[in-house]
Amino acid sequence: MKKKILAGIFIVSLISSALTLGFVCFLLDLNTKNAFELGRFFAAMRFIEGHYVQEVERGKLIDGAIGGMVNSLGDPHSIYLAPQLYSQLRAETSGAFGGIGVYMSFKNGGVQIMNVIPDSPGYKAGLLAGDKILAVNGQPVEEISPGEVAIKIRGEIGTQVELLIGREGYEDTTYILTRENIKVKTVAGKMIDEKLGYIKISNFSENTGEEFKSTLSELESAGMKGFVLDMRQNPGGVITSCIEIARELVPAGTIASVIQRNGEKEVYTSDLAAVKFPIIILLDKNSASAAELLSGALQDTKVALVVGEKSYGKGSVQTLIPMMHEDGLKLTIAKYYTPNGRSIDGEGIAPDVEVTLSTTPNQMYELELNEEQDPQLATAENLLRHQVDAGKILFDDGFWKTS
Repeated sequence: MKKKILAGIFIVSLISSALTLGFVCFLLDLNTKNAFELGRFFAAMRFIEGHYVQEVERGKLIDGAIGGMVNSLGDPHSIYLAPQLYSQLRAETSGAFGGIGVYMSFKNGGVQIMNVIPDSPGYKAGLLAGDKILAVNGQPVEEISPGEVAIKIRGEIGTQVELLIGREGYEDTTYILTRENIKVKTVAGKMIDEKLGYIKISNFSENTGEEFKSTLSELESAGMKGFVLDMRQNPGGVITSCIEIARELVPAGTIASVIQRNGEKEVYTSDLAAVKFPIIILLDKNSASAAELLSGALQDTKVALVVGEKSYGKGSVQTLIPMMHEDGLKLTIAKYYTPNGRSIDGEGIAPDVEVTLSTTPNQMYELELNEEQDPQLATAENLLRHQVDAGKILFDDGFWKTS
């Protein structure tokens, strides 16, 4: 009897939903199949609203449904942003935000620290690159989307966040950190000797392009004839800054392409007349997004050799879509391709010369160069010195030639 009653209730919900559905279908010009799928949604919502053991808010059900739709994509870079999360993410675009000073990667449902900013709360607490974030404020990261993990860690300056950290060879440890205003200088450089330069890009922010141009000019004035471009542990960031830098280094032609699902294509180009310097790029498994895009452009156009490890493989484009309830969607809408048409997403940039490290360097912001402890840097320097001493700039088919 109970089953018949429940079945009857559900049928009533379905009929009630059909009336609403008919109007919605008329407005959206939906076909029969899509209308049926939408009907399933309305029927479930009506049944839950009318018969769940406790009263529920429709807005909460809709939020959950939208979040479920986005999660079903299986894309760690797409996320539904409820009003509080949406407000936090918009605040971050100003370039200064309340956080703990760590960059994170998201793979296989896990969250790992890629880099720690010097003098940040994370740095002071002793967090290291390679640490795994297991929980945020007591909530296991497996229970929330990757994007939400990042947003929950950030927040109002002066407030605290609790992280459960896993580190290989140690017991899981809880850290309580106070958020600070994080402002980062993203580019630094120095002369290795009288001819060789070294430039480090820690991430790509709105000011990175100008910082790079200034650093490049200073080193060129100091007599630089070629440089190592270190983008290890660089998680990426603002793509427009990446393109701005590429136009200083990539010869005239294509830098990168952005292709949407419908085939619509946007091409970024350079009009640089001539390449000035031989470049050796340093990458590791935590180099991602804009760092990979710049590396791919320099590698494909034969301006630079890549030394180190295969990069992370994040080559997709996200856009922030505001909705009607002070909420929003961060959604992947396109993929990046290198000048030769290579997709970075899920593939990464393979090094021309593979050199691995036994341990991950903790801080890649500092300019304390130690070739004995850093075989990747030592290899890059040797390759670069050979090219500079030979007076060569470009290479063809894997071999350098005079320009």
